[in-house]
Amino acid sequence: MSFGRSRVAGQGDAVAGPDDAIASAQRWRILAVLLVAIFMSLVGVSIVNVAIPSIQHGLDASDSDVQWVLSGYALTFGVVLVAGGRAGDLLGRGGLFIIGATIFTLASVAAGFAPGATSLNAARFVQGVGSGLLNPQGVGMIQQYFRGAERARAFGAFGSVVGVAVGIGPVIGGLLIELGGTQIGWRLTFLVNVPVGVLCIVLAFLWFPRPLLSRPRATDGRAAPGIWRSLDPVGSLLLGLAVLATMLPFVEGGSSPLFWLTLPAGLVLAWAWVRWERHHRATGGIPMVDLGIFSIRSFTQGSIIALLYFLGMTSIWVLVALYLQDGTGKSALQAGLVGVPSAILAALASGWAGRNVPRYGHTIIIGGLVLAFIGVASSIGVVLLQEGGHVSEWWLLLTLAFVGAAQGAVISPNQALALEEVPLAYAGSSGAVMQTGQRIGTSIGIAVITSVAFATLAVSSWAVAMAVSFGVILVVVLVALAVAIKDQRERRR
Repeated sequence: MSFGRSRVAGQGDAVAGPDDAIASAQRWRILAVLLVAIFMSLVGVSIVNVAIPSIQHGLDASDSDVQWVLSGYALTFGVVLVAGGRAGDLLGRGGLFIIGATIFTLASVAAGFAPGATSLNAARFVQGVGSGLLNPQGVGMIQQYFRGAERARAFGAFGSVVGVAVGIGPVIGGLLIELGGTQIGWRLTFLVNVPVGVLCIVLAFLWFPRPLLSRPRATDGRAAPGIWRSLDPVGSLLLGLAVLATMLPFVEGGSSPLFWLTLPAGLVLAWAWVRWERHHRATGGIPMVDLGIFSIRSFTQGSIIALLYFLGMTSIWVLVALYLQDGTGKSALQAGLVGVPSAILAALASGWAGRNVPRYGHTIIIGGLVLAFIGVASSIGVVLLQEGGHVSEWWLLLTLAFVGAAQGAVISPNQALALEEVPLAYAGSSGAVMQTGQRIGTSIGIAVITSVAFATLAVSSWAVAMAVSFGVILVVVLVALAVAIKDQRERRR
């Protein structure tokens, strides 16, 4: 298949079939269900950050146990994303969304009532599977049911939800721990997902178009020969193992140098996956990811921008939480409250960007990356001045607000523009490829940048450790900004 500009501008949306022709009111109801579920799954990541000390105390868990509470979710989430996205493309996104939401909700119940660290980590692994199934369906269904300016607004709403979820998760976690105490509070951070998940499942059954699941189709609409051949299980396994091997040494926390041996294995598996996908297509199969999507320059460069943004920026909130609690003695709730202005501005900026991205395009992303640079650089100034007693650490409320505005101006516009020319038949899997890059970037970024912070802390103060690690983030932001400017110039030509 050739994925040229003309292919996407006209025919790319035509392959989805008559189920796309739904009323405007139904489209927005579908979007509401998708956003609530995605909010739930993302809060499931950030809410746990502030609950780790309570989990360790409540279950008498080791440092390794609580590390896997975070890492297990991230691993299975990243491993399942692309296969889940492609399954939705072929079998029906609505049905896969409901399956993913059901798995996530049941795993939340298991996590909330876990009697020990091992059972909690098992539940978190399953939660990651559910999240990896439902998230790519959200991106795919936005591509499927929205067009033009409406699609940009839908992605703007998507970005608002991402911003609010990341910022508000620690606040909700802090409140629940305050209410429930160290024994019950951390369990509430998992059980709070259950009523939300049940509501999403019920509304999805009521509002999603029928059929929820369907027979696999080739990208030209013809019936595909055999479900397993259509789902490309060999390709799914190879890519899943490649992502697992790549992420493992970063999310595991470096407890053993042997884990770094999986990194070159991940590169070999990625090479094997590419060779298999080409072979599978050449022999008449339907690849899980048609590698032709990488010939679309806007998709490739948008994926690089997303990878770099998440590589640098997502570690900010981990560092800020550590700095405020360990460096300045603030509580978990106080540390969480610092992110509230950022979350509000992320939601507002994302909504504005969604309405205006058809008009301004990549200029919005470039402006967002400039705001990110300002926010990180000014935060360095605050922590250094705070150490000298010149300002309060609460000035971070202001400087990190720039980071929130940047998030709203970068994430959803970049996703909308990157997927603009991708054929609808690959909406789920291509969106999942971007999300997998984000997960890998997040894992590597948090591992590397927090390691820089702790290495600096061993010989200096928290303020200097923050300044050095934030300096690394500034370098990554500048690289992302260079890619965005290059992408804009190439689009103009």
